[in-house]
Amino acid sequence: MDTDINVYPQRRQHVLSQIGEDGVAIIFAAPEQRRSNDTEYPYRQDSYFHYLTGFPEPGSALILNGREHSATLLCRNKDPEHEIWNGFRYGYSAAREVFAFDCADDISQWPAYLKKALSGHRHLFALWGLYPDNDSKVQEVWYEIARIANYRKTNGSTIAPESMVNLATILDPMRLIKDEHEQKIMRIATEISAQAHIRAMQTTRPGQFEYQVEAEILHEFMQRGARFPSYNSIVAGGKNACCLHYVSNNCQLKPNELLMIDAGAEYQMYAGDISRTFPINGRFTSAQKDVYDIVLAVNQASIASTVKQANWQTISTAAIQMLTQGLIDLGILHGSLEQNIEAQTYRRFYMHGLGHWLGLDVHDVGGRFDNQEQPILLQPGMVTTIEPGLYISAADDIPKAFHNIGIRIEDNILVTENGNEVLTASVPKTIPEIEALMQH
Repeated sequence: MDTDINVYPQRRQHVLSQIGEDGVAIIFAAPEQRRSNDTEYPYRQDSYFHYLTGFPEPGSALILNGREHSATLLCRNKDPEHEIWNGFRYGYSAAREVFAFDCADDISQWPAYLKKALSGHRHLFALWGLYPDNDSKVQEVWYEIARIANYRKTNGSTIAPESMVNLATILDPMRLIKDEHEQKIMRIATEISAQAHIRAMQTTRPGQFEYQVEAEILHEFMQRGARFPSYNSIVAGGKNACCLHYVSNNCQLKPNELLMIDAGAEYQMYAGDISRTFPINGRFTSAQKDVYDIVLAVNQASIASTVKQANWQTISTAAIQMLTQGLIDLGILHGSLEQNIEAQTYRRFYMHGLGHWLGLDVHDVGGRFDNQEQPILLQPGMVTTIEPGLYISAADDIPKAFHNIGIRIEDNILVTENGNEVLTASVPKTIPEIEALMQH
């Protein structure tokens, strides 16, 4: 369990102040997911629910009452027989004390608690659409209270609930700025991820299968305290690197080809997300170096620009221009930079964005634009990936030396008051560094 439990009541208090005296909010834990017959996937808590509670168990809900300024947890109670088979449960008495809730009760009582809380409130906040089965049950309660309130309203005795509001409009901006507690965890998650990439570079040899390299990565994650990856690892040799979300990881590695690895550890619910590309036999070819140097230059320039008050769209545009000019210089694209940018010819070789927010989710919440469609400028505490890439599949109009070269170089960047912190800096990414590491 996370030792700094105080951050969760503080976050709940902030949400309570945002929903106001007329607001009630309900948030559900993630459901368990069946894997096959009577077995489940390893449980992972919902990111929003974890953010507000730190409570790790399924079968739970949180109700926030704006007028009472209170937080109630509904969860499973102690069950000795169940615990023999499936492990420890807090039970609602211990959960209330350990996780600092104002009240706790059995999960079966959540409709009754919501009815009581919603009476006299105008606004119901929830993460609508996240778990549709829960939505219908919550709406049943809302309509029941609304009918009763509207019936009594003729006598002026009851306030009727008026609106159902998306709680994400409050939580997403909160999650976008990582507090010191989150930054501390993310430094660990990214360093575990970094050490796994280093291990992969040190152990990869021609003739291995991609899944054997993946095994080295997962080994390092677990040895360092990260039980799971934060997403399905991409271990893509040769032409497989030109498939952006390749996860089969079942091909044999060939000499003179590149291996692109996109993998990150999840530590205490927070994600690392690193991509590195290196030669399977330890030495880049001339053509591989030429493409790699372009991507690396964009990676480094983009990181340098990722600072307080910077506009992400400006950084992304500059990256596209650099990548496109690099492709022109290699003779892969033809014509002027302006012509290629206007025609978006680069999209054949660079199909994705420059990066995404990182946090509890590997593609974390929070947009790049605000409610007025204005760019959200970078602020201290934001964590973004920087991941330029070039993917050159074999084709008749491409010089053979560049066939099936797929390169992505991805780092995790924390924006600070005076610049940024590259959380993934310990993983080599220059050609000399990579080649030197792979000789040992």
